Amino acid sequence: MTIQWFPGHMTRARRQIQAKLKLIDVAVELLDARIPLSSRNPMIDDILSGKPRLVLLNKSDLADPAATAQWIEYFAGRGLKALPVNAASGNPSKDILARCKELLADKIEKQLSKGMKPRSIRALIVGIPNVGKSTLINKLAGRKAAITGDKPGVTKGQQWIRVGNEMELLDTPGILWPKFEDQDVGMRLAATGAIKETILHPEEIALFTLRYLAAHYADALKGRYALDSVPDDPSDTDEMVKLMENIGRKRGALMSGGRVDLEKTSLLVLRELRAGKLGRITLENPAPL
Repeated sequence: MTIQWFPGHMTRARRQIQAKLKLIDVAVELLDARIPLSSRNPMIDDILSGKPRLVLLNKSDLADPAATAQWIEYFAGRGLKALPVNAASGNPSKDILARCKELLADKIEKQLSKGMKPRSIRALIVGIPNVGKSTLINKLAGRKAAITGDKPGVTKGQQWIRVGNEMELLDTPGILWPKFEDQDVGMRLAATGAIKETILHPEEIALFTLRYLAAHYADALKGRYALDSVPDDPSDTDEMVKLMENIGRKRGALMSGGRVDLEKTSLLVLRELRAGKLGRITLENPAPL
């Protein structure tokens, strides 16, 4: 099945961004540190037309720190500066401003050489839905300047927001791409909450997630759910369903007759993954350069 997701407001958002590019000095691309590549819109390179860009790996407090370090190297190898941040509870304002100044150093130097006082940096914030753009903007602005929510598609329009005396931010709605040719990308987005759960069945998402956890974070999985073991072969669907049933029994997700409620168990696993209850988890790693 090919997952397709391109609401009309996302089409409009792309046109709006392109119309504003001439006003922008630098783009700030916000990614989910747990799924940096899957949360990166492949159309962004084309949309931004070569603008200087800072990559922010948001929700880094939920991601595996060793994997995050690998992702920073991955982006550096592609000529992009990447910075891990936590928009919800951290205070990344100084670091972000400093990195943006680095990217615009030549432009700022030319202004100074002409006796001009550099104006405020105008930055465009881009990213897929539910990656934390509005939360980040509110943290940078020091006030509730953007609407936030735990569901995709909260931001519907564009707005300029001043950050101190040195930066202005343009918030934009999240943009997903027309379809996911790689179904694993869609699954990772669904697992972290970037795609509404109505698009895929929770059991499919949870099974995909449990397969990855069994292969890469078996100890975290066993510790959280008091499991004696996890399947040696995560590709064995029957064994993974048994694992899910085991988790459901331990958590009391039962229906009449003592049968495990797999949907309830799936939602529980996904909810706890997103809340960091299983520890710091990254659901994809970069390919070697």
